[in-house]
Amino acid sequence: MSKIAVILVAAGDGSRLQAGIPKALVKISDKTLLEHALENILQVQDLVQVVVASHEDRVEEFASIAKAFAGDKVELAFTPGGLSRQGSIANALKEVTTAADVVLIHDAARCFAPAAVFDRVARAVIETGSAVIPALPVVDTIKNVNQDVVLGTVDRDGLRIAQTPQGFSREQIIKGYEAASADFTDDASLLQAQGALVSSVLGDAMAFKITVQADLEYAELLLGNKVEQRTGIGTDVHRFSEDESKPLYLGTILWPGEVGLVGHSDGDALAHAVVDSLLAAAGLGDIGSNFGVDKPEYAGANGSVFITETLRLLATQGWNVVNVSVQLIGNKPKLSPRREEVERALSALVGAPVSVGATTTDGLGFLGSSEGVGAVATALIEKSKGRL
Repeated sequence: MSKIAVILVAAGDGSRLQAGIPKALVKISDKTLLEHALENILQVQDLVQVVVASHEDRVEEFASIAKAFAGDKVELAFTPGGLSRQGSIANALKEVTTAADVVLIHDAARCFAPAAVFDRVARAVIETGSAVIPALPVVDTIKNVNQDVVLGTVDRDGLRIAQTPQGFSREQIIKGYEAASADFTDDASLLQAQGALVSSVLGDAMAFKITVQADLEYAELLLGNKVEQRTGIGTDVHRFSEDESKPLYLGTILWPGEVGLVGHSDGDALAHAVVDSLLAAAGLGDIGSNFGVDKPEYAGANGSVFITETLRLLATQGWNVVNVSVQLIGNKPKLSPRREEVERALSALVGAPVSVGATTTDGLGFLGSSEGVGAVATALIEKSKGRL
């Protein structure tokens, strides 16, 4: 019975993902790429060891995550990555147990590669004694192009898309790396340059590589993860000031010639209703609990201050605004002449479409008697499950 060691290359910084953290620590569906990769690797037959080539500055963090996920199911070893993928693997090979007959080298960026592919590659290494890669046929038409000029069509019948894990006998891959005199894009190329025979087995579409943001979105779709959405309702009411010199702000903009509203801040019922709807949707309290009269720094503040701070609070929880609808209730001021202006101002602040409407109460209540104005808003927010 042959024994399998897997080198998991997880040292990439993920610069093209623009996540600000090493790629293997980016999450999809509440698990890091590192954990997704381990989940499949732990199902490999005859597995005796996993060596993780970690980001050089965060080896302990990688070890903590991997140990918590894998438990005592398999021997784990960790090593810092090198200056290149090849350097990372050279470091990892030093940690491979002598008990292993076959070494499979796998990229954490291909974290969804099924265990069946690992088994297929390992079995082929054992049966053929050669280096083995998983590969998929090319299905697209391939063109030979020089400076935007199409020179011809390449025969795709003999072309394959190489994937990982790539498999080798332990002795072969160690000797191959010791003899390497140049950098190669994959391990099979390194051995092939030294005259080794490389065979292929069928790969798997799930072994696709996560490189850019679109790949993360594709992965979530494949996993059946839908975007989580929530709605919230917000209301606000303010009476007109007896001081006719007080300026009126609604929708964060000034309304010249109109009497202002009484409030701890500027009394902007439209902006405040928007804020309340966003906070309610995210489960973050309300405008009173976040910006109430007990916080003097918000005295007289424009509604834009509350909207901006509310968006910051939502962002810390991973929420994005989809849209907001807000309705002004009262006899004055007349909204229609400035509706588009208000919508533009609020949409620019929120970073999403904000629609504004108006209605009256047919003379009923204090709003009907023009003592003040009210506003009701609804908001829709969303976040992708498992994303940072």
